[in-house]
Amino acid sequence: MTSNTPGSFPHIPGPPVGPFAAALAAEVLAAEVLVLDGGMSNQLESAGHDLSDELWSARLLAERPEAITEAHLAYYEAGANVAITSSYQATFEGFAKRRIRRERAAELMSLSVELAVDAAVEAKAKGITRPLLVAASVGPYGAMLADGSEYRGRYGLSVAELERFHRPRLEALAATHPDVLALETIPDTDEAEALLRAIRGLDVPAWLSYTVAGDRTRAGQPLEEAFAPAADAEEVVAVGVNCCSPDDVDGAIETAVRVTGKPVVVYPNSGETWDASARAWTGRSTFTTAQVEGWRAAGARLIGGCCRVGPEAISAIAKTLG
Repeated sequence: MTSNTPGSFPHIPGPPVGPFAAALAAEVLAAEVLVLDGGMSNQLESAGHDLSDELWSARLLAERPEAITEAHLAYYEAGANVAITSSYQATFEGFAKRRIRRERAAELMSLSVELAVDAAVEAKAKGITRPLLVAASVGPYGAMLADGSEYRGRYGLSVAELERFHRPRLEALAATHPDVLALETIPDTDEAEALLRAIRGLDVPAWLSYTVAGDRTRAGQPLEEAFAPAADAEEVVAVGVNCCSPDDVDGAIETAVRVTGKPVVVYPNSGETWDASARAWTGRSTFTTAQVEGWRAAGARLIGGCCRVGPEAISAIAKTLG
């Protein structure tokens, strides 16, 4: 099963390829926005699922896959054009810690794409006519460690080592033909460089999204430096930020547009802060839909939410931008 079923766009030869690139090109030309979904984990938790172990939402790929389809469907019904799969923490190494064999791990990664496609098909059957697309989530190395290091980076690994970590999972996800690969919550430029190498030859477009603090990556590199390698990467169709404070988005959009000239993707957290030791969110939400008009005006063409942003907020975003 592929996500070409819910999309209604012809195949485009050469990178960028497929329905996502066609949809994004249409939105850019019209100066409109593709609405992304919100946080997968908060939607699953609100339905009563326990995500306290190291695999996080990826655990439900094996145990409750129908719950993931339901979560995707909730976001499509709320107004999202793009569903991001539950593969953020799905890695061969992470599954191996749970004694899941490599072949089965690859099947679960593929399943993450198929479940999002199932939700899109169901949404279409319910009468939704807008483009519905699937982004395969590729989280950072630190997400596999499940110790909060995706918010720090600097793992002590070389670019080559990080490329070897990411390439097999990218191949597993690409084999199921998502519309786009979401290289997301990337904390530093070394990992971004590794991912840009690892996506070559997969014949699937990608977006590259950093997690940031102010005008720097979580590892402390200036965003000008961080975005620059994506400017010449033909596989990359959008760049931006996610899993950050909403207050950090405006400056990131300006820098991304200036450095790369590419469409910008933004999907911040609610504004609360993740406490890795307590495995809990603290603080208060600062995300408001009033901010998204400014993001669109600044150059963002893919807008949604990340952690702690649910279907209600995505519905408000879709209505604001519609």
